[in-house]
Amino acid sequence: MAYNVAVVGATGSVGREMLNILAERQFPVGIVSALASARSQGDIIDFGEDGQTLKVQNLEHFDFTGTDIALFAAGSEVSKRYAPIAAKAGAVVIDNSSLFRMERDVPLIVPEVNPHAIDGYAKRGIIANPNCSTAQMVVALKPLHDAATIKRVVVATYQSVSGAGKAGMDELFEQSRAVFVGDPKEASKFTKQIAFNVIPHIDSFMADGFTREEWKMAAETVKIMGPEVRVVATCVRVPVFVGHSEAIAVEFERPLSVETARSLLREAPGLMLVDKREDGGYVTPLEAVGEYATYVSRVRADPTVPHGLLLWCVSDNLRKGAALNAVQIAELLGRRHLKKAA
Repeated sequence: MAYNVAVVGATGSVGREMLNILAERQFPVGIVSALASARSQGDIIDFGEDGQTLKVQNLEHFDFTGTDIALFAAGSEVSKRYAPIAAKAGAVVIDNSSLFRMERDVPLIVPEVNPHAIDGYAKRGIIANPNCSTAQMVVALKPLHDAATIKRVVVATYQSVSGAGKAGMDELFEQSRAVFVGDPKEASKFTKQIAFNVIPHIDSFMADGFTREEWKMAAETVKIMGPEVRVVATCVRVPVFVGHSEAIAVEFERPLSVETARSLLREAPGLMLVDKREDGGYVTPLEAVGEYATYVSRVRADPTVPHGLLLWCVSDNLRKGAALNAVQIAELLGRRHLKKAA
């Protein structure tokens, strides 16, 4: 079984990671089309470790006819214009932007958590990839929710600058350099200096004082896991290049011991429990870079509520938070729905 795949936004950080993961996981591809804006047309990018390369094509002129799966990683404006075109041509769109996530007839999928929801993809031909901070959190919450039913989640995120794209990574690099050589430390991508600092602000502010990033975590978790799971978040940008971290407090309807929770997390798909309760016996974002797993550490009882646990969750946001989850959705789609002759 082989599928013709188009990657929209192939020259960006997430698009390149999508191509890497398609190759790493040996996704059964036929024709792979790397698409971007006109300014990148003709550029050559790598695909796989065997020296294969792809020539970037202009998205504006690309005909999606014959494409089975279109992975979109170019932002909401591009998705708004081109995702319906791709879907109308017969491709199944897997979109990494926030544009379609909360639309009722578009599935929002994390394959380890709600694989059954993908069955609704045919209504629009579009599947949404969740926010990076939501994706890793629900993977960690799923086995615990199944065991004791989550009532409430309070989460503080520590999100890397790669979540803001290449411009965010460049700004951290340039500002860090400026600190050491004494140059002016200008902020353009972020609202304040990010080097050697933390910024409690991701995305735009809403009328109630929360940011859209915080709202996304709450709303997307409900769509993925069910309305009984209430989430309140504080999302913070930190001076880390890649890897999101989360400090999560979970309250359950029923008792769930630390020992049972650790056992469930150890066996759950997509998770790696590293919780030695000693110096260095936990995972940091640096150690998660390039990995498929979502890591959980620091599992302990919350003494302030009747049935509560605290945990630390880390993942590579360019992978599980974006590119990996999109490719996993494509794999799930192939297993459950798509049929293609070899």
